[in-house]
Amino acid sequence: MQNDQTHRMTNARSVVPEPLSKNYTNWHFSPGHWADNVLFLSGCTGTDAEGHVSPDLSQQCHAAFAKLKLTLDAANLDFQDVVEITTYHVGLQKGLEIFKSIKDDYIVEPYPAWTAIGVVELASSGAMLEIRAVALDRNV
Repeated sequence: MQNDQTHRMTNARSVVPEPLSKNYTNWHFSPGHWADNVLFLSGCTGTDAEGHVSPDLSQQCHAAFAKLKLTLDAANLDFQDVVEITTYHVGLQKGLEIFKSIKDDYIVEPYPAWTAIGVVELASSGAMLEIRAVALDRNV
């Protein structure tokens, strides 16, 4: 499902891949949102399709990156188009090395800007990680 409602002056439009359509419908946010040639990707936790969270940080990391990939794919982009990521971690110091190694499975050179932030909790109960990103369509 892609919502192409256009906002005046910025060519803004939502990107809503079908597996993430509940975010748009129930939570009233777009998994991705174009503003001209910049795609802003909403934060993704490592929940599965039913909203369950694995207690394993590695599984959560892969699930969060998979959600980002759904939105990038729907926008005809990939991880090489990502120019900035912000990650939020419950237990930042404890899980940072695990996250870094998994991040390198998805994010390759030239590396985007990255900010890692330690937090007390996230919106999804049991989530230890949330990733948001900004991507650029260089073909526009």
